[in-house]
Amino acid sequence: MRIEFRHLRTIQAIHEAGGLARAADQLNMTQSALSHQIKGLEDQAGVALFARRSKPLRLSAAGLKLLAAAESILPQMEALEADFAGLVQGKSGRMHIAIECHACFEWLLPVLEQFRKAWPDVDVDIRPGLAFDALPALRREDVDLVVTSDPEKLDETDFTPIFDYAPVFVASVHNPLAEKTVIEASDFRDQTLITYPVDRARLDVFSQLLTPAKVEPAAVRQVELTAVILLLVASNRGVAVLPDWVVRQVKYNADYVTRPLTDKGITRRLYAATRTEDTHRPFVAHLLRLARQEAVRMQRA
Repeated sequence: MRIEFRHLRTIQAIHEAGGLARAADQLNMTQSALSHQIKGLEDQAGVALFARRSKPLRLSAAGLKLLAAAESILPQMEALEADFAGLVQGKSGRMHIAIECHACFEWLLPVLEQFRKAWPDVDVDIRPGLAFDALPALRREDVDLVVTSDPEKLDETDFTPIFDYAPVFVASVHNPLAEKTVIEASDFRDQTLITYPVDRARLDVFSQLLTPAKVEPAAVRQVELTAVILLLVASNRGVAVLPDWVVRQVKYNADYVTRPLTDKGITRRLYAATRTEDTHRPFVAHLLRLARQEAVRMQRA
C-alpha cells in the first residue's frame, strides 16, 4: 500500500467537511476526481475507508486509523516546510559557537541576548572551545562560529576581526611588584600565577610572554571564575594576567593594581571564525555586527 501526502490531506478534508462535495471544493478538485482518488486508495488498502450509507459521510475504523496518521504527520510536514522556507529566506538556522577565550563568556552573553531577540528562530548554543579543536570542528560543521585570538590560514574560512585588547598584569597593592611601572617575564619567577583552567598554549601570559622567555612561575593555580581570580589577587594569594577589558568590567576596589606587560606592551586581537559560505548570511552578519558594537561599548565602560 502506497500512501501519499495527498491521501492524508484528502481524508482529513472529507472528515472536516462531512461530505465529498464540500471536501472537493476545499481541495480545489472535482467531486468525481476526489471519488476516484478515494476508490484507488481503498483498492490499495483492501478495506473501505468510509461508511457510505451514513449521512453525513462517516469514516470507517480503517479510515479513522488513516485520519489519526494524517493528524500526526501533516503538522510535522508543515512545520518542516516552514523551517525550510526560513532557511531559504535566511530567517532561521543554527548558530553553535565555540569559544577559545575563557573570559569571553562575559562579553558574549550580552551579544547573544540581543541576537536572541532579533532572531528567535535561530538555534543558539555555546560550547567552550577549550576541550576540543574548535577550528577543525568549524570545518566539519560541528560548530558554526569560533571566537579565537589565533587565526590560521584555512581554505573556505573567514576570520572577522572583533576587537583588540591588551593582556595586563594584576597584583595586590601589597605585592612588591605593585611598585613597578612595567612587568617583565622574569618578575613571575617567584610568583604564584592564577590562571583560568586552560591549556598553557591558549593563555596569553604563556604564549606571548613566559614561554618565549623560557620563564616558569613559582606555582600555577587554576581558577574558573574571573571574580574569584580577582578576589584571590586582591588577597595577595597570587598574581594574574587578564584582558584589560575584563578588569575594567569587573570594577572591584583599590585592593589590586594593573600594570602593562613589557615596556612595549602586548596587544592581541580577537576574531570570529566562520565558514566562508556562511559569513554573509543575514543572521551571521548581524551577530558579527552586534559583537563589534558590544566590544566598543565594553571598552568605553
